[in-house]
Amino acid sequence: MTTQHTIQDIYTILDQVCDPEIPVLTILDLGIVRDVRMNENETEIIITPTYSGCPAMNVIEAEIHSALEDAGIWPVKVTTVLSPAWTTEWMTENGRAKLLQYGIAPPAENARLDAMLGMDSPKACPNCGSSHTEIISQFGSTACKALYKCLDCQEPFDYFKCH
Repeated sequence: MTTQHTIQDIYTILDQVCDPEIPVLTILDLGIVRDVRMNENETEIIITPTYSGCPAMNVIEAEIHSALEDAGIWPVKVTTVLSPAWTTEWMTENGRAKLLQYGIAPPAENARLDAMLGMDSPKACPNCGSSHTEIISQFGSTACKALYKCLDCQEPFDYFKCH
């Protein structure tokens, strides 16, 4: 194992690993990296999937291995933990801004509370900013998104559901 890398170096490398389903977001933007541990035998990356059955996690794990090994960091162990469950509250502000710029309505800061109150919906259309929207389907292009339509600009858009 190469010892010249710091934990901050590893986080910098991990910030280049993108989510395969929403490539504008890195795994740090999503908040799925829980911890980085270094010892004399290996570097361990602890991750939590956005959903326990998320099909992208195998790709993400392979990308983590590839990115770190390309930087001379090996061996690498990726450990998945399911508890506590991932929440959209772990997403970074930068990640939320990237979603909006990409055309996906991000979950609100208090989205978890809204969802518990039965009000989980985008605050505004990512295309025109209108709050005059309606849900088309509870499921969008991936399980973590719902499909909405703006009633002002008439454009459909994904909303990153809170959980």
